[in-house]
Amino acid sequence: MSFFVSLCYDAIIIHAQEIGKSEFMSKQMIKSLKVLSIITTLCMIFVLVGGGALVTKTESGMGCGANWPFCYGGEWSKEMFIELSHRLVSGLAGILVLALSILSWKFYGHIRETKFLAFISFFFLVLQGLIGAAAVLWPQSDFVLALHFGISLISFAAVLLLTCLIFEIDQKFDADSLHITPVFRRQFLYLTIYILIVVYTGALVRHLDSSLACPSWPFCDNSTPFSIDYHLGQWAQMIHRVLAGVAFIWTWVLLFSILKKYSDFKVMKQGWIIQTTFITFQVLLGAFVIFTRANLMIALLHALVITLYFGFLCYYLLLSYRSTKRRDQLRSCLFCIDSSRRLSYFSFIFRFKRISRWLFFFFCCQFLKISVIVYMSCYIV
Repeated sequence: MSFFVSLCYDAIIIHAQEIGKSEFMSKQMIKSLKVLSIITTLCMIFVLVGGGALVTKTESGMGCGANWPFCYGGEWSKEMFIELSHRLVSGLAGILVLALSILSWKFYGHIRETKFLAFISFFFLVLQGLIGAAAVLWPQSDFVLALHFGISLISFAAVLLLTCLIFEIDQKFDADSLHITPVFRRQFLYLTIYILIVVYTGALVRHLDSSLACPSWPFCDNSTPFSIDYHLGQWAQMIHRVLAGVAFIWTWVLLFSILKKYSDFKVMKQGWIIQTTFITFQVLLGAFVIFTRANLMIALLHALVITLYFGFLCYYLLLSYRSTKRRDQLRSCLFCIDSSRRLSYFSFIFRFKRISRWLFFFFCCQFLKISVIVYMSCYIV
């Protein structure tokens, strides 16, 4: 008997150790996943800014000639080094994004948005790689090449949102209790689409080599501000400036609305202050690109700020989606409560009818009984 008890005790201890080991390994994996998400996000920023924007600004797209994915022949040059480095970093980013997508799917698949973001991040990264390959192997129009940066931007935003989910940013900022009204949800959605258009026009300016097509700011030529006698590069430059100005005003208007409506929510208030700071720096950097005659560092900072702005903006889209989901859940819950109330009401009515019928039958019987007794008494008398 003591041997059996000892055996059971040892089995329980071993099982507890296995559970503890499994939980420890799971925690270690989640820590590793957090590190991986940070590295992947930084790598994607480098692909967008240190790679793609740098390649375009230095005109290094054909640094490896008409060869892809490797460089064959040709003399070693700065353009070849920049283009080959961009391809290597993009390949590394692809591996990291794939690993992050798979592990996020496994460990955070219970979060509804995880699978969608994992797919989007890898799909758009592969798509931008294919567009880059097509640009090398088969010369493309500048209007097609301008899509390259925007597609990479979508992939970066998905990776950034995966990182936020892994670090549970929502819980730290108490975003679960946040309800975003339909007006603000539409504003965030429209602004996101609009920013993609602004980004496309900015990339088009770079691919057309029109960064300095307009020598002045804010007008193309401050000496003749209302002249519209522009060539293609100047039209692209001015359209980009006008669209960026509208985005700047739009963001500031949203800031005042958010400060008035959501002053108690840090994720809305402080987050949109950061967004407004980003868009303000973006406009100033755009002006300094002209003032410094397209200085490379200013141009790269210009690409970095819009990348961060778009990533934060997509986080507000995620908050809007979750707010809609919570509203639907609340409605379904209220419907269930209302249905249960109606069910209780009808159940009460049904029971009341049954009791009423029994009472009616009982009183009828009593009345018949009394009638018989009275009749018999009268007959006897």
